[in-house]
Amino acid sequence: MREILTGIFTWPWFSEPHGYNFNGHFIKHVAGNLCVDPVEPSDEDLAEIERQGVARILVTNRNHSRAANKIRARTGARTLIHPADAAHARKEGAELDGELNPGDKVGPFVVIDTPGKSLGEVVLHWRDRKILLVGDAVVGDPPGKCKLLPDKVVDDPPRLRDSVRQLLALDFDILLVGDGVPILAGAKERLRELVATF
Repeated sequence: MREILTGIFTWPWFSEPHGYNFNGHFIKHVAGNLCVDPVEPSDEDLAEIERQGVARILVTNRNHSRAANKIRARTGARTLIHPADAAHARKEGAELDGELNPGDKVGPFVVIDTPGKSLGEVVLHWRDRKILLVGDAVVGDPPGKCKLLPDKVVDDPPRLRDSVRQLLALDFDILLVGDGVPILAGAKERLRELVATF
């Protein structure tokens, strides 16, 4: 795992078909450490995650349970997902323990509803640190910029564009992404540039 911001660690899993990394995130927090959209960890990373401990695993959408079961089994963490995406994630084998509902506060994050890619897509906003952590709402590709996933893999493209447009109302400067390369400064301006293309 690599510390990309104070107390926030990430580890990648390279997706050949996409040509960019899928990223797991580990967030140290006094109220209990969090894992977000965990990708397959190396043995060393898994041992470190287990050593540090995880209270909750947050899954931002139905396709991002990824290695959640493995982290859950090793740490005893509770796995949470938006109820609209829970059935699909369970069908894919995810072991779920609770819900992520819009407006919920989970550790330092507030859960933001961003339907479109799927009905239960959420974004996590850490207002005090001006951080937005996204799953599939936005992809960090090419590096330094952001884009949307292709319409063919999105349930409701117009709704996704509306959801992403509404993210501009939030206060953030950093964009941590489940897919692609994070934007660690000036992220709101990069998102504004993307929205201008809609």
